[in-house]
Amino acid sequence: MPHRENAVDDPEAVDSAAIPTGFNLVPPPGWDTIPLQSGTKEAIQRIVRVSVAQLPVGFPKDDIPKARMQLVKELKRTVRKARDSQGLTLYLPVERVHGMLIPASLIASAPLVSPTGGAKHESVLIDLARDAEEASARELDGTAAIRTLHKLPADPERGIEVPSWRVQYTVPIPHSAPAKWLTFTFSTLLVPDMDTEFTETLVELFDAVMTTFRWSHT
Repeated sequence: MPHRENAVDDPEAVDSAAIPTGFNLVPPPGWDTIPLQSGTKEAIQRIVRVSVAQLPVGFPKDDIPKARMQLVKELKRTVRKARDSQGLTLYLPVERVHGMLIPASLIASAPLVSPTGGAKHESVLIDLARDAEEASARELDGTAAIRTLHKLPADPERGIEVPSWRVQYTVPIPHSAPAKWLTFTFSTLLVPDMDTEFTETLVELFDAVMTTFRWSHT
């Protein structure tokens, strides 16, 4: 799948060519991309067409419209949640593995700005590491970043019936003033038929995807 370019700032609002205007990221094989600022409807329609075409042989034809409507409903709900977290781009698995879709997602979120406007990149990364269950320093296209892992319990009161893992990369936008950061959040549910080893494999896949990250200056 080709690289996807995502805007991270208004190029007319900055006066330095050193500040990136976007980023490129290569999603995993079998995943598709839903832009959350424009072209969302078209992306949803494309994913639904692909998913319906992958229904198992023998799937009742009379049930296809219902399956299609249910998928559209789920995708729209996922898009709303991603937008609520200031998402720029949503990445989702669209190819089935052993007859099931992987319960995972990746959200690239819009730049975070320091509330005071004066926080340094290093201090923000240190704070994120302190609050995480696991944290490690990483580098994305030459920029120091932090990777954090949280293992979240089920929360039936909020409609979350199973536990999940959330891995997040936070990277400062070089030369941004006030300081700004991008976040990339990978989430996967721990469904009953999925063992921990498979979940760890998905996390490793996400880590591999983040090695494709590149800043864009166009």
